[in-house]
Amino acid sequence: MKKKFITSAVCFGLFLLLIVLLKTVDVAAVGPEGTEIGLSKLNVAAHDLFGENLGWYKVTNILGYLAILIALGFAAIGGLQLIRRRSVLKVDKEILLLGCLYVVTVIFYVLFEKVIVNYRPILMPDGEGIEASFPSSHTVLSCVILGSGLMLLKKYMKKNKTVQTVLTVVFAVMLALIVAGRLISGVHWFTDIVGGVLLSAALLNAYEGLLKLWKKSDKRKR
Repeated sequence: MKKKFITSAVCFGLFLLLIVLLKTVDVAAVGPEGTEIGLSKLNVAAHDLFGENLGWYKVTNILGYLAILIALGFAAIGGLQLIRRRSVLKVDKEILLLGCLYVVTVIFYVLFEKVIVNYRPILMPDGEGIEASFPSSHTVLSCVILGSGLMLLKKYMKKNKTVQTVLTVVFAVMLALIVAGRLISGVHWFTDIVGGVLLSAALLNAYEGLLKLWKKSDKRKR
């Protein structure tokens, strides 16, 4: 439990450090319309290496929509439990904390749409100019949904090990494809993806730590 909170704090600390580096180190006007990008040599080198592959952008968008459907599935489980048990406090603690995790994730999503750290390396075909790019919100949302989903499969699919195994593989492959696909699509800088992974890891470890803390508290009460 303590290790989860420590890991969460370390990941979030690294995330904040990355922001500081992006605003202070090797800042250069290398983005579209002369936008300034931190750690510019690293980011430009990575972008030149992978180039632009908008096909992967579309693939990751589709996988992202599927991830949202998974989140809605867990929300439906919570809704059914609330109806049957007639009390929010009787809904599974995993689902209640998951709802909190989703809310915090959305708050970060909105925050970094307003607080611009970096802009996209390209102008999107359907966009209206330069757009916020750090952290990759698509990466954060997908990692949080699929990462927490992997944790909960053991509980909600324990009666069917085959389905649990299949879904575990599917979730893991989706997660890997979204992170890698978002990078090679060229719509984000390398540090946007790193920032998204670090923020996701911080949130997921905090979620797992709080879940263990809650369960430990329940055992003491008994």
